[in-house]
Amino acid sequence: MKLSSLSCVLATTLLLAATVNAQTNKGENRERVEQHGWLYGIGVALDQGIYKDFATRVLPIPLIGYRSENLTVFGPFVNYSFYRSQGLEFSARLVPIFEGYDESDSKIFEGMHDRDFSLALGLGASYQHKDLKFEVTTSHDVLNRYDGFEAAMSVSKVYRYGPFFFEPKASLNYQDSNYVDYYYGVQAIEATSTRSQYTAGSSINKTLGISIMTPVYFGGMTRLSLENVWYGSAITDSPLTDKDSSLRFMLSFSRFF
Repeated sequence: MKLSSLSCVLATTLLLAATVNAQTNKGENRERVEQHGWLYGIGVALDQGIYKDFATRVLPIPLIGYRSENLTVFGPFVNYSFYRSQGLEFSARLVPIFEGYDESDSKIFEGMHDRDFSLALGLGASYQHKDLKFEVTTSHDVLNRYDGFEAAMSVSKVYRYGPFFFEPKASLNYQDSNYVDYYYGVQAIEATSTRSQYTAGSSINKTLGISIMTPVYFGGMTRLSLENVWYGSAITDSPLTDKDSSLRFMLSFSRFF
């Protein structure tokens, strides 16, 4: 089974939490949860998924990464900040796309071609005022697997209660028709009496979530993340899916060398 978006979401959560903004208007709470150096750890992720006949997946995920003032590397995720001024930051990003499936993953995929993961290269822009952060990102497939484009915008804020940090977040994610059709479409040669041909259009997906972080256990950072994704009609109308939303849960521990 391919990792789907599960490990992507976990690593993205940790990568975004790792992004550094060294400006003087940075909030005290973000200052406390963002550090520099090599880190390692372990994560456990759970995702309901929306493909038909997909059981809830529970995956252990090893974590290793590096963070400096400008560069963050977390497995295959890379973020390089090339401009900062008064809370505004621009960066270049390399992001793995862990979507996809093998024919053997579910009965619904029997007779279909496998859909492969890919890598996307793009840009990000964020504005941070104290503990409030706005972010916009774009990316495009560089391996020509789905040859598509994604864009996302999000807002989050960190709150502190004693040694615990809470970060609620809301985001919108646009996926173009090439992306959606590759992962959720059904080609004419793949259509059967129980799986109709389907050409997907673009989709806007909505996400609400919250992360809880604390540095009090075992000398590292423990993170608990819960989020729900509501998918656009181009995805939910696919004959490969049977849900319109997916709940994701992640628990991870990391510490610096």
